[in-house]
Amino acid sequence: MILASVKIPFDSLSTAAVVSELQVFVGSKLERAAQPDARTLVLGFYDGGERWVVASVDREFARIYPATRRPEFPKDAPSLATEIRKRLHGSELTSVRQIGRDRVVEFAFRTETESYRLMVEATGRHGNIVLVDGRGRAVAAAEFIGPARSVRPVLPGGEYALPPVPDGDGSSPFLRKLLAAGGDATAVDAVWQGTSPGATFVPGSGAYPVDVAALGLDGVSRASIGQALEQHFESAIAEARFRSEQAGLRSQLERVLLARDVALRDLAEALDAARNARRLQLYGELILAYQSSIPEGARILDAWDYDGQEVAVPLKPDASALENAERYFSKAKKAKSRADELRGQNDRLTEDREALLSSLAALESADDAKDLDAVREAAARRRWLQRPGTAVRKEDRPFEGHAVRELLSPGGWRVLYGENATSNDYLTTKVAKPADLWFHVRGAPSAHVVLCTDNRPDKVQRADIEFAAKVAVDHSSSKHSSYVSVDYTQKRYVRRPKGSQPGLAVYTREKTVHVTSR
Repeated sequence: MILASVKIPFDSLSTAAVVSELQVFVGSKLERAAQPDARTLVLGFYDGGERWVVASVDREFARIYPATRRPEFPKDAPSLATEIRKRLHGSELTSVRQIGRDRVVEFAFRTETESYRLMVEATGRHGNIVLVDGRGRAVAAAEFIGPARSVRPVLPGGEYALPPVPDGDGSSPFLRKLLAAGGDATAVDAVWQGTSPGATFVPGSGAYPVDVAALGLDGVSRASIGQALEQHFESAIAEARFRSEQAGLRSQLERVLLARDVALRDLAEALDAARNARRLQLYGELILAYQSSIPEGARILDAWDYDGQEVAVPLKPDASALENAERYFSKAKKAKSRADELRGQNDRLTEDREALLSSLAALESADDAKDLDAVREAAARRRWLQRPGTAVRKEDRPFEGHAVRELLSPGGWRVLYGENATSNDYLTTKVAKPADLWFHVRGAPSAHVVLCTDNRPDKVQRADIEFAAKVAVDHSSSKHSSYVSVDYTQKRYVRRPKGSQPGLAVYTREKTVHVTSR
């Protein structure tokens, strides 16, 4: 695989070229929306024929481009794609524009009753995709972000604000470096002015709307920036996936290799003991030969072996000569019986270790997914790979398996609620902290709802309280009523009466919020 020393970014100039190419989409009808992953959106348009747009705010591979081939449309739809399908299916794309000279693109849509904007912020680590209604409020996003995480929160129903305007003329460090090296300034100006003269694809490095030969990059001309970007990102993402899978497989094999090394060291020690069988047998025989001269309580027997060599035989002072001899005879017998078995184990583990080293070498020289599959299959046959167990991981059984669900309030606070009496009891008695806010419908059965305040209940806003109260109403016997009173207080003022059934709670110092049906 080709690796380049210079990486071409998806920058503001690339964004301008993409927006220029996307003008042919204006007037098309939106027919499909899907998310291959949480931060990537694929849109399908129809205008006498199908057209596709890929928009991703992936932290490493942020990009926007018109696809030349029909992308995959996964059946499962995260919330952003679901909202786009629900609100925008059949709507007309009325405009596509770049916001300033930034990596932010606005797709404007018009339905029969309302207008929407789909804001794609391909700005790297802080990127996002936000669907904004005609009132300027966010109705869906790739990621909702609370004020605790950003000075520019993106909240459901909250007012949408554009990212901060970058300093300067929008030129990226890469573009400035290209122009300083003698790049074609006229071609760059043409891209800024909305003319896309083609593009350059540099294998292993990236794609750009102007020639990059001034930087010593050997590029290939492409008819459009979309075609060049598609070719680059498909290759780059495949390369990243390959390297990730390679690293994961390497990690597993290295763990197995370490286990084999440890086992071989243990076997070496056991084999050393087995090789001492003759010596242990000799110790027992010498004790019996010298037993009449061994003083009581002796710790060492100084004797001579059959070759006339002096030997010091360790003794247990609290055992008789016969018991000491029997102890050595027993050890010698065990060592002899284990020797063949240990040698067989050692041979098998040594062969397995050599095969592991061979597989690791093959893994390092792998060039594509086919090579990885060959290593993985060999590893699976030798049972080196960890098989997924049936035990449920801790993260798959949050709240110790109780039916406690989690939501996010408009201000970004965690809101928890129980789905039955035992989960309500667990939530209130085991999960909630003293300073958390606890909610319950007044005078009627309802879920226990806890707004987690991180010990800052005074920072919780009215909208968050109303949100949590609405959750309590939605999970109560009063959910169809037009006007419901919900009490809330800090968890420190809530208790379960002694001997009462799970889910029963009494509380004091409550406040009341009234929820009306919409």
